[in-house]
Amino acid sequence: MSHITSMISQYGPWAVFVIVLVEDFGILLAPGETALVSAALLASQGKLSIVGLLVAAWAGAVLGDNIGYAVGRFGGRRLVLRHGARVGITEQRLARVERFFARYGRVIVVFARFVFGLRQLNGVVAGVGSMAAPMFTLYNAIGAALWVGVWGFGVYWFGKQFRHFIDAAGPIDLYVVAGVGVLGAAGYLYWRFKRPASRS
Repeated sequence: MSHITSMISQYGPWAVFVIVLVEDFGILLAPGETALVSAALLASQGKLSIVGLLVAAWAGAVLGDNIGYAVGRFGGRRLVLRHGARVGITEQRLARVERFFARYGRVIVVFARFVFGLRQLNGVVAGVGSMAAPMFTLYNAIGAALWVGVWGFGVYWFGKQFRHFIDAAGPIDLYVVAGVGVLGAAGYLYWRFKRPASRS
């Protein structure tokens, strides 16, 4: 995370554009969602333009998926499997995504990017399956807008609200919030790890 944040601080929205683009044409190792969230947090602190970030992330997502679509459409399944293992695309992963496409069709194109694995193979599988290019481009653009809206603008908005809360709260209020958070985390950990043992 710190490495990604330093890249974004240095290169701005262009870093997010490149990272998201690389991830979205099929490289499962590229942290596109992490980069978008990190950049949105920086934007909420006034260190980055939120408009530039949203445009860059959306453009990278759309272009990346369309490159993946072209690879799948013109290279075919055989080419994808031959070279895909280098970037994390195995036959099992590809087959699993193909089953999702066969069942849900164009809905997958819109919502695939919210699921790791589907996000990176969305365009490739659509191309292998010969989905019509105009249809893929339309639904891909809609899905990219939703994804950027949630992880870009959504994180930015919550970051801004949290900063306003910190600015408005006094030190005693912050200690109370921290105490409640610690107690909540402790309660969850107790419930998560101790409760199953008490049942046996």
